[in-house]
Amino acid sequence: MSAPHPPKVETFDPDTAANIDNKGISREVDEFRVEPYGLYMARPAPGRAQFHYIESWLLPARGLRVTDFWFSPGHERDQDFYLDVVDVETDGNTWRATDLYLDIVLRDGKGLEVIDTDELLEATVAGLITEKTAQRALETTYATVAGLAAHGYRLRDWLATTGEHPTWRRK
Repeated sequence: MSAPHPPKVETFDPDTAANIDNKGISREVDEFRVEPYGLYMARPAPGRAQFHYIESWLLPARGLRVTDFWFSPGHERDQDFYLDVVDVETDGNTWRATDLYLDIVLRDGKGLEVIDTDELLEATVAGLITEKTAQRALETTYATVAGLAAHGYRLRDWLATTGEHPTWRRK
């Protein structure tokens, strides 16, 4: 078990075409797109052996960041989408996502796996997030799992129930 870490905060700035991670590293973004239900981002992933490109949607009403990782040969994973449970805030055109530790690995149309529950519990016990925030993260996870299960684990079908129609470069 590793030491608990504070929540990771990532910034998405369409005005400067930049995605800034929790360490302050800025990465150039190929495309940002704002829709009534969220923010889309597509960018290369330089310096990452496991994957070379990512596409993400921030979906504030659902408390999710949905990502399609373009894995590099030899690093493929049995997943179609990776869902981070997040809090999303906006300040003008700038978006911020605070990762709430819990993640869902989705195999579209097949099933899912909730991971990193241990990180959420460790962060809560260490006082890095409040119990109320941890409860919100769990409730978001439960709602996501139930919604996906009710729609055959098909992300597109579940999101369409509330008029969210995210598009992807390669899916």
